[in-house]
Amino acid sequence: MNRRTVLIGTSAIGIAAFAGGALVLTRNRQAEADTLAAAAPAVETDMLVRGHAPSFGPEDAPVTLVEFFDPSCEACRAFHPVVQDIREQFPDQVRVVMRYAVFHEGSDEAVRILETARMQDKFEPVLDALLERQPEWAVHGAPRMDLAWQIAAAAGLDMEKAQTARLSPDIVGILNQDAADIAAIGVRQTPTFFLNGRQMRDISMDSLLADVRSAVEAS
Repeated sequence: MNRRTVLIGTSAIGIAAFAGGALVLTRNRQAEADTLAAAAPAVETDMLVRGHAPSFGPEDAPVTLVEFFDPSCEACRAFHPVVQDIREQFPDQVRVVMRYAVFHEGSDEAVRILETARMQDKFEPVLDALLERQPEWAVHGAPRMDLAWQIAAAAGLDMEKAQTARLSPDIVGILNQDAADIAAIGVRQTPTFFLNGRQMRDISMDSLLADVRSAVEAS
């Protein structure tokens, strides 16, 4: 056996070991997800998915991902591209539902911006703009909500209509209902995700996508 043969054989063994290791990791990840899903108590659907909540994807999708979201939350901003990726990868298999968790100062006003944008069919462009420029307006201890409104206007929000609607009973009701559900469920931080009714714990951006994919494959 010459040196080249030995090197090729060694490489093949290494590749096989790597592939085997990757398979074991995948299986371990699935086993962990199944264990957590079995251990975590399911939350009543009515408390997670309200009729007023912004949602994307078919109502009868086999997988439902609920995100408790704060427009001022830096982690929510970081996870936003992952949630968008999930929507793009699984447009028919996953329904994404957003619930508001106004834990930061000024977040209630940010929700008013988003809800007035939704009334004008401008929810997504305004949401994307607010998150993109979040560091400019969501200043801890001194939020610049005037700037947040300007950002929304630049994204296409009709300011005159929005200012008239911002204190409407419908928006007040959404804020109150989401706050009540948060208290009842026990959500304490954002983002908090529920996958098919069960709270996801110790998530990362990679594991969120992987767990949703596993749920889709199992559905």
